[in-house]
This record gives sequence, C-alpha cells and structure tokens, in this order.
Amino acid sequence: MYPLTIGLAIENRELWEQAQACLVGLPFRIIVEHQDIGDLTNFLDRLERMRPDVVLVDISGWREPLEGLVASIRNAVGDPMIIALHTSADADTILASLRAGINEYLYPPLQEPLRKALEKRSVERSRRRDGSAKGAGKSYAFLSAKGGCGATTVVCHVAAELGRQNQKVLLMDLDMDAGLVGFITKTKSVYSILDAINNIHRLDISYWKALISNGIPGVEIVASPLALASKQQPKDDQVRHVLGFARPHYDWTLVDLGRSLSRLAMAALEELDEACLVTTLEVPALHQTKQIIQTLLDSGYGKNRIKLILNRAPKRLDITPGELEKMLGVPIFASVLDDYPELYETYAEGRMLSRTSELGKNLAKLAQKLGGLEEETTKKRFGLW
Repeated sequence: MYPLTIGLAIENRELWEQAQACLVGLPFRIIVEHQDIGDLTNFLDRLERMRPDVVLVDISGWREPLEGLVASIRNAVGDPMIIALHTSADADTILASLRAGINEYLYPPLQEPLRKALEKRSVERSRRRDGSAKGAGKSYAFLSAKGGCGATTVVCHVAAELGRQNQKVLLMDLDMDAGLVGFITKTKSVYSILDAINNIHRLDISYWKALISNGIPGVEIVASPLALASKQQPKDDQVRHVLGFARPHYDWTLVDLGRSLSRLAMAALEELDEACLVTTLEVPALHQTKQIIQTLLDSGYGKNRIKLILNRAPKRLDITPGELEKMLGVPIFASVLDDYPELYETYAEGRMLSRTSELGKNLAKLAQKLGGLEEETTKKRFGLW
C-alpha cells in the first residue's frame, strides 16, 4: 500500500478518536495536527510547509462558505484529498461539501468508510506513480546535502557519460535559486524550465523541442532561469506535470534539485524513481545528510530509493564505510574521489572534465553503475572504496 501523509484539524472528540483508531496499523502518518481550524492562517501555513497527501477537516462547527475553505487548502497544498468530517449526515451540508470540491464527506461511525477512502487514495497514488513510469525511462533526482557538496558537477558528468553510451538523456535544472547546469554545460538556450511551467496549456513535443538545448552530445538540457527571474516559485502540480510530460521521451531523466530539501524538491521526488543524495565528509554536510534522509523516510520515501554518493572522498578515511553507513542510516552507493585542482582548472577553462582524467573516469564509472551499463574496456567491478 502506498504510504500517505495526513494533515488533520478535528475539534469534535468523538470524530478525533474514531479517526485515530482508523489509522492504527495503516502505513499513513499524521504530519499536521490541529484541534480545530479556528486559527485558519496557522493551519494553512503548516499545510503549506508539510504538504500532506490527505487533509481531514472537521466542518461540524464551520459557519463560513465551504468553497473558501477548500480553495485555501488547495492553494496551500496543491491537490490533496480533502475529507470533510461531520457529526451527522445532513443532506444540505453534504451537497454543499460536494459542490465546494470536497472529495469525501464522512460521519460516524468513521472507521470503515475512512479506511476505504484512504486506501482508495493510496491505490490512486500508487497507480499514478506506476503509470508515469510506464513507457518512461529511468529517472534520478540529484541534490546536495548542503551548498558546495557537488551535486551539479556529478549530475552534469553522469549525463554526459550516459549520452556517450547512446542513451537519450534529459538533464533538467530545477535549482531555482542558484542553478549552474547551464554554466557547466555551456548551454546557449534563452529558455528555461519556467517557460515550460508557464506554458503548460500549450506543452507538446514541438514546444518542448523549442525549449531544450543540446550542449552535450546525446543530452538535451533544460536550464534553470536567471537569478533575477527565478523569484517565481512553481507550484507542486506544475512541476509534476512537466516531469510527467517529459519522462516518456527519454531513456534517462536527470534532475538537479539544488541543495537540501525544499517544497519543490519534494514535489519532484514524487515523479522521479530515485534520489541521489550527494554529500561530503564535512561535519555540517553529514549532519544535513542525516536530517534529509530522516525527513525522506518519515515522509514515506523508501530507503531503497535513496542512493548516497560520497563526493570528494579522500583515499584514506578517518571513519570506516560501515561506521558512516550506520550513522547515516543508508548504504553508501558510491564515492567520488577528491581532485579539486583538476576540477578548478577545468571550469576555469570553460569546459567539462575529460573522460581520460582520473576524476572524469571516476564519474564515468558512477554513471555506468547508475545506468547498469558495461564499461567500454573492462568489466572490473566498480569498487566503492
């Protein structure tokens, strides 16, 4: 069953107890809990931060038009399932709820109908995820545990290597604050991901082709907007729509999410197969890595979907890989060697790493491991250390 996150505001004690009893034993987690929706602004702020899949709201004492409440919730969260709870089956209230856009109207006894409603939503989310992946290639999100961990360098060179392997690759920059994919790959396109988001109504393959740039052989690139233009923050459903449109056209979709977890990053992760979390051995980076991993796990993101990449790894570590994995809670998928002078010289010359350099070879092996591809000259196993 697909795990769901839940936000609730229930004032009536009977409704609250029955809702809690229903959730026992189900893979659903409450992440927003209010006693009532009297302080609507605070409730909406928490919904916007936490982005639950389902919102349970007690409307027994609500005296304002339900249309306004529903619109406010959807504006804060995107497209959650909204379940109205009431102490009775009043026909007029039921009709008003449905007209307002509430998905389900439930009244005591709650346990069985609420369980069925949540299971229905869980199945829908699971089918949506499976359906978006059907016919589409593999997709990875790349994010740095904190600024400077190197996720952009990693994703750009992974994309370049997959392109060399005759794979059709999309490299998308969703770092709206400081995206550097365009800088590293030297793309010349005047368009950005915001052009796709702002023109969803006309998004087809012809329009998409006009947005992309071919800065790397075999790789189509959609850059992030310029810093001054990136004040616009896309909505969750817009990001999911663009990713859902693009994925079926490529063997590989690689998305740079920037640093740490954001609301936009969480929305993108719903549409992508796995997350490549790039970190270093710096203490702040490891601290943030542990926080991100725990947040993902708490939100229902499967541990098997997290690929931890240790960047700038020295040849000798003060901590064993096993100790590091135990501390962070997930296995280390791969390590990338530390060769800052080579990388600095490469970027200063306005180019990407040569595949013949040690760091270039290391990143090529990472791409081959991610892609399940054979190395060109050897079948030697890619060791992590």
